[in-house]
Amino acid sequence: MGREHWKKIWVGSAGNMVEWFDWFVYASFATYFAGAFFPEGNDTAKLMNTAGIFAVGFFMRPVGGWLLGRVGDRKGRKAALTLTVTLMSASAILIAVAPTYSVAGYGGAAVLLIARLLQGLSVGGEYAASATYLTEASAPGQRGFASSFQYVSMTAGQILGLGIQIILQRTMSADALHSWGWRIPFIVGALGAAVVFYLRRNMLETDVYEESGAGTPAGERGTIRALLAHKREAFLVIALTMGGTVAYYTYTTYLTKYLSNSAGLPKQTATLVSFCALIIFACLQPFAGRLSDRVGRRPLLITFALGSTFLTVPIMTMLKHAGSFWPALGLSLLALVVITGYTSINACVKAELFPTGVRALGVALPYAIANALFGGTAEYVALWFKDAGRESGFYWYVAGCAAVSLIVYLSMRETRDIDLARVPSTSPAPTPDLSKPQVPAA
Repeated sequence: MGREHWKKIWVGSAGNMVEWFDWFVYASFATYFAGAFFPEGNDTAKLMNTAGIFAVGFFMRPVGGWLLGRVGDRKGRKAALTLTVTLMSASAILIAVAPTYSVAGYGGAAVLLIARLLQGLSVGGEYAASATYLTEASAPGQRGFASSFQYVSMTAGQILGLGIQIILQRTMSADALHSWGWRIPFIVGALGAAVVFYLRRNMLETDVYEESGAGTPAGERGTIRALLAHKREAFLVIALTMGGTVAYYTYTTYLTKYLSNSAGLPKQTATLVSFCALIIFACLQPFAGRLSDRVGRRPLLITFALGSTFLTVPIMTMLKHAGSFWPALGLSLLALVVITGYTSINACVKAELFPTGVRALGVALPYAIANALFGGTAEYVALWFKDAGRESGFYWYVAGCAAVSLIVYLSMRETRDIDLARVPSTSPAPTPDLSKPQVPAA
């Protein structure tokens, strides 16, 4: 892979890392600021309130997917990526300065809600823009390897967030963390976004996009009309995302809370388990991505779905009774190894389904819909089952979502060898002018 390809991958990944740092920091620090905005009720009720706002951010992702996917297809991947990080920076600043319940009543929760809506818009476009950019920027025959850095950077953002949390837990008192220390990572996120904004302003556009004069007409680029010509591919993105996104958010954003609230591990131990597991998980992504370039995408997706369908219930059950650091780490790693079959290649699989003129929107909108329905609600569903006294029901829910995706993986076509510049475009035919006589073809 040449130097120019690496530069594009680096810039795309660095921005993605900051985006997802801000996104995941909300989830990882929720146990500390939940009481600041929702003082009434027990600990689970407070977490359900903050998880509800977390889920609301996901429901803005389809809007962000449509808006920024359209920008990415019409103005370029660079323009979309620059806009996403601007929105994310604004949301991080809002959370950092949001007033608590004691200062402004539920006005602070309203600021929190607005910030999450902005984050939803940003991440809704970020995923597709970065997935499309990394896939198009890769060298021939290395799309799986290159696009795997999307989840490397996403996970790196969460690792950075957890690292800051570990440092704060060991240098600040619990009272200070609950009072004001939780604001620190959001300030860090805002500063990081400013740096990435500069990097993205100077990034290179992909050759595939710049050379895509043919295919989807200019007026149809990034439009719902053009996307509807690829309905099958759009529904395929939703279905193949369903199991993967539920599993991913279960074993990443929700894992620390689960180990703390359900398994009874101290918060510091639960955070350290997640931190160590995610470092190894991030390192696995490029290896799995390169493997997919050799054997294809479907074998890895099928392996993930089989593992998640049949192993989720026993893994989650044993995690609840892990009791200490090492058993919890081992079980968490087993789960993350299984979902690597999805995370390492899902970006390129989706990008490989669509022609250049509708690729960003084609990935963004269906993926955002799937995340709004399944990924963003995973934590809330888990807490709902726990609050109802039937926590094991969530384990079966995760396994069921994976089973649905398994059916899709078994029936979908292989996309490894598709030429991105020659993915067929089936743009709608122009509407005939009925005011003129229609002459039948000879």
